[in-house]
Amino acid sequence: MGLDYYNVLKVNRNASEDDLKKAYRKLAMKWHPDKNPTNKKEAEATFKQISEAYEVLSDPQKRVVYDQYGEEGLKDRPPPGNEPASSGFNPRNAEDIFAEFFGSSPFGFGSSGPGRSKRFPSDGGATTFGGFSATDNNFRTYRNQQPNHWAADLVFVIDEKPHDLFKRDCNDLIVSKRVSLAEAIGGTTINLTALDGRSLSIPVSDIVSPGYEMSVANEGMPITKEPGHRGDLRIKFDVKFPTRLTHEQRAGLKRALGS
Repeated sequence: MGLDYYNVLKVNRNASEDDLKKAYRKLAMKWHPDKNPTNKKEAEATFKQISEAYEVLSDPQKRVVYDQYGEEGLKDRPPPGNEPASSGFNPRNAEDIFAEFFGSSPFGFGSSGPGRSKRFPSDGGATTFGGFSATDNNFRTYRNQQPNHWAADLVFVIDEKPHDLFKRDCNDLIVSKRVSLAEAIGGTTINLTALDGRSLSIPVSDIVSPGYEMSVANEGMPITKEPGHRGDLRIKFDVKFPTRLTHEQRAGLKRALGS
């Protein structure tokens, strides 16, 4: 009989592509071996089944063969178009901080730096590397390429680690900065090291009130579907008020502020 891939992903037989993706992401994150250290053997077996089920059902041709002949049909029967049968499939999971997505992928996809891996084209149904936590990146027909076998897809599940300085809001990066009252009123310069190592000096000329937010265009995360474009860097300010002032300082502030 073989595995019931629909039951493995907990979807019905009429599940759409979007239903399959959602189910796969949820289960892959739940059963990844790194997230189940106390029961790693069971997690590895379950994770493998989840990956196999998604690899078959997300491919229209393989799904047709599976629906008609089951799991064994994928091994024994050529798929439509007289193509060879499918090979096995084992996905990888990547856990990396924002910096890896900001500049290049942790595996070097799309990077031209030394020692980097092969660049994957975006044709043939492949999606561009990058994205948000718990998203999958599917490079079609890039795994188990061998004679008389149907080349399987290579799928990466992305799980972002928190960053010490930056937070992510879709394509925007958010950083919090505390400034003195003098800087908030008189102006200042915010110095930051970007995720790719660049030094940024951002002048602040507006009067900064508590909760004030400043946006710097095109210094956020790369926008996957818009090559060459990035989100914004958003700086959220916290104004540090003095806990005490001398009589002379208070009088000077009143004079300077005209009150």
